[in-house]
Amino acid sequence: MSEQVKPNPIEAPTHDAQLAAENMVSGEEKAPKVDFEADYAAAQQFSVSEIDRTGEGVAAAEAATASQRPISQPEDTKIEAQSTGNPDDYVELAKEVAASKTEAVTNVSDDLVKQALEKGQPKR
Repeated sequence: MSEQVKPNPIEAPTHDAQLAAENMVSGEEKAPKVDFEADYAAAQQFSVSEIDRTGEGVAAAEAATASQRPISQPEDTKIEAQSTGNPDDYVELAKEVAASKTEAVTNVSDDLVKQALEKGQPKR
């Protein structure tokens, strides 16, 4: 089903398009007809190349995307922590961990919790 193009000079994006639209409106130039179904069918034919319709397309795609250099395989690495069996080695680590828990944190007392609860109550 073909449709007639209805040009509007005001909506033309360029000066040339505006002049063409004015000529179509005045009758000096013939407005093109557009057949959407035929254009869509033609586009479907061009969406797949001839080589892709055969088995050669797969081989050509693999050849085009194949790596030009050897690809190394990842190696699994296994890391084992060696146990020293000496508790003194862990004392310093334990102090660091304990210190990080209390840094930038104040001690919370019952009075502080009571004040927070009072401040959280709506004013009457």
